[in-house]
Amino acid sequence: MPAVTAPPPLGVTPDIRLVAVDLDGSLLDDAKRIHPSFWRLLDALDERGILLCPASGRAYPTLRRDFGRDDLVYVAENGAYVMHHGREVSSDTVPWEHAAPVLAAARGYAAGGADVGTVLCGKRGAYVERTDAPFLAQVAPYYAQLAVVDDLLAVRDDEVLKVAVYDFGSAERGVGAALAPLDGPVRVLVSQEHWVDVMSPTADKGTALAAVQRALGVTRGQTMAFGDYLNDLGLLAAAEWSFAMDNAHPAVRAAARFVAPGNNDNGVVRTIVASLGLTGVLAA
Repeated sequence: MPAVTAPPPLGVTPDIRLVAVDLDGSLLDDAKRIHPSFWRLLDALDERGILLCPASGRAYPTLRRDFGRDDLVYVAENGAYVMHHGREVSSDTVPWEHAAPVLAAARGYAAGGADVGTVLCGKRGAYVERTDAPFLAQVAPYYAQLAVVDDLLAVRDDEVLKVAVYDFGSAERGVGAALAPLDGPVRVLVSQEHWVDVMSPTADKGTALAAVQRALGVTRGQTMAFGDYLNDLGLLAAAEWSFAMDNAHPAVRAAARFVAPGNNDNGVVRTIVASLGLTGVLAA
């Protein structure tokens, strides 16, 4: 399939009020950087009354730190937690009786020799019991408020949003397959090449985006969304103007209405600029 190098023509200029953007593999390049033109785009969207919604598996404190604003809508933890102006819009937590077996299963999988590490993600922060530098280097970009504890199973004073497990091999073939039998009371979701998120069965970026639309009085037809991986399928389904990145998983490309240039080609910003007829954003 030839590479997509230019924003797709839409045929019309849509009336967009909300833009939901996945981060890793979409807005961020492979070095986890945001293109400098994004900040000019954010100003241009503000001028038009269009709200940006970062939608990520990252924790809310991390998103708030990285974007530096309270007025954005943050869909955090793959849809399990939504915040706007520092207030909760929605949350979808995992009861402890469902979270504990996941923690135990991940620990057992690691004890069998697998190179994996687990993050317990709560509303107040994130918790780990594995402390070696290679693992913490993978966790740090996603969790700004991270606490090291002796035993994840002993953390009982926070509401659980998800259990995230990092696999230094293939998450889909490794820990994802190992945790798959738990699917039902929880949802086992391969969210990136090396990450598996275990959440409430009803937690999803698409469900979260629908909650945002209801709260703000925005329709699906006024919503644009960008994604690249399987955890973005619901997000794209909730937006009439859905874009898969050129680097997206084949299933995501098939589900989206359009394909945008890849994450290393500033595809999100370039496509929004072209679709909405914005000027000056891409100027050096």
